Amino acid sequence: MIPPRTPGPRYAALLRLLRTADRIWNASRIFFGRWELSPSQFNILNLILDAAEGMTQTELSRELLMHRSNVTGLVDRLEARGYVERRAVAGDRRVYQVILTGAGRRLMGEILPHYYVAAEEVWGGMSTQAAERLSESLRKIADNAEQAEAKFRRGKRADGDGQAKAPRVREVQRVV
Repeated sequence: MIPPRTPGPRYAALLRLLRTADRIWNASRIFFGRWELSPSQFNILNLILDAAEGMTQTELSRELLMHRSNVTGLVDRLEARGYVERRAVAGDRRVYQVILTGAGRRLMGEILPHYYVAAEEVWGGMSTQAAERLSESLRKIADNAEQAEAKFRRGKRADGDGQAKAPRVREVQRVV
């Protein structure tokens, strides 16, 4: 199959989606800066907030779509500030559960009401139904992207020619 020389009809929508994700990420950086947190640090705190037993760094890396070594650095910084602690897992000295401390719970109690308001502001006047339809569409796009990622990892290009691998794309992190 010969690859097209011009973008397909949905290319502009893909660019808009990527730009929107970038804008949300930048707004998140500024928002969480009030508490001297990165969006990724907030994501860790948010994920373990309701996890009574905590989560392992591997579980966190899967949820955050980032490499485990990046999670280690984030947890190190949160631990240094007293917001999380690591607890050894019985029977496996290599694994630690990351749990929220009292200071981390207080911090999240301070942030979350503001975060919920800001999250609603992002939607503007969009109806709940429209947001739900968009969410479903984004879920489908994410599923398709996951299938494309698996194909790229097997060394196949989008045009079906297995001669060369696709270039590495920057990891996208999400605010949960």
